Amino acid sequence: MIVGCLRLHLQLPGCGSLKEKRGRLKPLLHRMRRTFNIAAAETNHHDVWQSAEISVVTLSNDNGHIQRRLEKIIAWIEESQTDLVLIEERMEVITGWS
Repeated sequence: MIVGCLRLHLQLPGCGSLKEKRGRLKPLLHRMRRTFNIAAAETNHHDVWQSAEISVVTLSNDNGHIQRRLEKIIAWIEESQTDLVLIEERMEVITGWS
């Protein structure tokens, strides 16, 4: 089994409250889960209005498949999520589990 992990540091310009931040992140996480069949959650910057860290995890038995899937998520966010700014992404693939 191979585990792919992706951490995305996002900026949410114009976000004026934590309630608004949650209102913007919830549909994003839902669409990511539905579109890419992955697990996703907000994992850092919980109390910061205009910043969020999203972590994504996926499993496969093919390293190439995991890398392509994670790269597609990055491209999807950059292309379709115009109300967000992707500040940084960090990808890790863990192999060798049996």
